[in-house]
Amino acid sequence: MRYIFVQGLGQSSSSWKKTISFLGDKEQFSHPDVFQLLNEEKKTYSNLYDAFSDYIEQFSEPVILIGLSLGAILSLNYAIDHPKKVQSLVLIAPQYKMPKSLLKMQNIIFRFMPETPFQKLGSSKNDFIQLTNTMMELNFSKALKGIECNTLVICGKKDIANKRAAKQVAKLIPNGCFQEIEGVGHEINTEAPEKLASILKEFLKK
Repeated sequence: MRYIFVQGLGQSSSSWKKTISFLGDKEQFSHPDVFQLLNEEKKTYSNLYDAFSDYIEQFSEPVILIGLSLGAILSLNYAIDHPKKVQSLVLIAPQYKMPKSLLKMQNIIFRFMPETPFQKLGSSKNDFIQLTNTMMELNFSKALKGIECNTLVICGKKDIANKRAAKQVAKLIPNGCFQEIEGVGHEINTEAPEKLASILKEFLKK
């Protein structure tokens, strides 16, 4: 079994290191930098998803996908398209129908931010804006009921922007369940890595 941890939009693959440090056999764990998978390709959601799918296909065994935010969207998309490949899903702060107003607000914030934080992630401000623009029309509403694998949906209690959607995802997936984490916001893997690892252990041993 291969466990694949997928980072959020403003994160790097190293954002998972603390969480993984509290888990067991690290030889089974992968946490690719999804943006580096693109190489020189244009940073659109379609290209990112294709690169992510190609990465997973290198593993012959079934996978367990653990994704946060953008990583949760990619993982959800892959599980819909490749149901036989995905053993289990853990979706942290997911969206299933993109909130256009939220994405537009995020892009406005990006425009006023300096270039340096984006460069540290190996990208540019314009790349991030382009990516979020190409996500506006994503809508997995009708496909969620077709996901058969056990799915844990997690959201921080302070993550107001994503909590409603997270609960709805858990409700619409037949074998979905929802768990809220007290005292944390959006980036649970960096805010509460030990607590997250404990929840993952409990879910995955089932």
